[in-house]
Amino acid sequence: MNIVEEMHFNRKMKVFGKRPKNIMSMLKETVEQYPEKEALVMNGIRLTYQEMLDKVENIAGNLQNSLLVGKGDRVALLLGNSIEFSLLVFACAKIGAIVVPLNTRLKEKELSYMVEHSGTKILITDDEFLPKVENLRDEDSIINVQNYFLIGNGTPRRKDYLPFEVLEQKSSVVNINVSEDDELFIMYTSGTTGLPKGAIGSHLGAIHSSMNYEQVLKLNQETRTLIAVPLFHVTGLIGQLLHMVRIGGTSVIMSRYRTEEYIRLTAEENVSFLFNVPTIYVMMMSHQDFLNYRYPKVNCIAFGGAPMSSETINNLKKHFPNAYLHNAYGATESTSPATIMPQSYNQNKVVSVGLPVPVGVLKVVNDKGEPCLPEEVGELLMKGPMVVEGYWDNEVANQASFIDGFWRSGDLAKIDQDGFVYIMDRKKDMINRGGEKIFSIEVENVLYNHPKVLEAAVVGIPDPLWGEVVKTFIIPKADETIEKQEIKDFVSEYLANYKVPTEIQFVEEFPRNSAGKVLKAELKNLLLN
Repeated sequence: MNIVEEMHFNRKMKVFGKRPKNIMSMLKETVEQYPEKEALVMNGIRLTYQEMLDKVENIAGNLQNSLLVGKGDRVALLLGNSIEFSLLVFACAKIGAIVVPLNTRLKEKELSYMVEHSGTKILITDDEFLPKVENLRDEDSIINVQNYFLIGNGTPRRKDYLPFEVLEQKSSVVNINVSEDDELFIMYTSGTTGLPKGAIGSHLGAIHSSMNYEQVLKLNQETRTLIAVPLFHVTGLIGQLLHMVRIGGTSVIMSRYRTEEYIRLTAEENVSFLFNVPTIYVMMMSHQDFLNYRYPKVNCIAFGGAPMSSETINNLKKHFPNAYLHNAYGATESTSPATIMPQSYNQNKVVSVGLPVPVGVLKVVNDKGEPCLPEEVGELLMKGPMVVEGYWDNEVANQASFIDGFWRSGDLAKIDQDGFVYIMDRKKDMINRGGEKIFSIEVENVLYNHPKVLEAAVVGIPDPLWGEVVKTFIIPKADETIEKQEIKDFVSEYLANYKVPTEIQFVEEFPRNSAGKVLKAELKNLLLN
């Protein structure tokens, strides 16, 4: 595929010379080629690409005409994985609106910040997450939202929720000029200051990430993937849904991961492409039902978000002998992949996260910002059309995170003579629990609000299932006694369950350097109680 250089977001970058104008153009190209192919499958509902396009245009028309949603307006989705989620992404793209996919696992206090910070105009939820929205409204913590939609048959206390069926009624849409540099989504990531940052994803980034997957994984219109990872993350949204739209493949959707259902659907739906965090593969292959099925169609397995053990890799090769295994590395800020392992590589590269994507430029720099030599460890920087424009309404983060057209990942890495990338360590103070990123300071900020806590330090500790879990060290205030469950209950009031400490250890003092800074590496070495 022809690769050229262009300017976007005031950055010179490599791009694919021939590409769709926006993600709606990408969908329409696929509809023209495969109108009767299955596009979306869930709970007995099967939509062809033509049916998908028709529904998308009706939703777009109703958003535009009845609700006056226009270019640049934000539409927040507090939804589980669903066909409706998928349709809404494209419908908003059609009229130039910006999707704000919200992490359903977050607590109300976290969600309210994101809804308000993004200036959300429309909020769409479903029966499962309706109570969270009701709680947000009880506290008057979201005041910008003008309309609420409910998917399902729930009975909210308030009567102003509009049924989603209203959006599905026949409607025409006025075409809006949506350029590839326009915003497609605002996806919030944990911030090192404790406040989430809204990464601004563009049509340009989503299209190029989809095409990067297409070029490296070499999948085609016969591909069927099973989406169990959240669509509010880039892996589910870009690596699977938009990737399948690009190549004309089929997305079988689960509302959330359940091991028995995942195993069954992989076999019964003839799934050929799996893409998960390592934890899911571990749970899948260790389940009692796994050996009761056959999976002859699986020919591609991708993984990322956390390290994969050699034992898990060997088990995947054993049970899926016809599948290529691809490690992938990326972030919300890289709109999914920055590197992907190719189909063929020397076995001594097995711990690598692969090569830079075709239009990606990666480099490793030292503390002075100077390029490192091959095999030398430094901070990994990346640029390309897949890198986000910046952070929503956060100039401080933009100044700190983007330099000379590159995004600073904060990850320590090295690149070998052949261009393969190796991640040596993760972002400072970040904990990676089964692919969910947790910043220590976010948990520490909550702990410091506990009336009995004098000091707190949070680290990640190894876990056989999740890779890492949260451990907190606490120095209680003088003459105070704290129960471990008391700490867990307190944190769970403010943060998502996966951020609640699994291990808690009370200590009298912290190891510190000469400047008084807590030495977390030494904390990790303390014996657990």
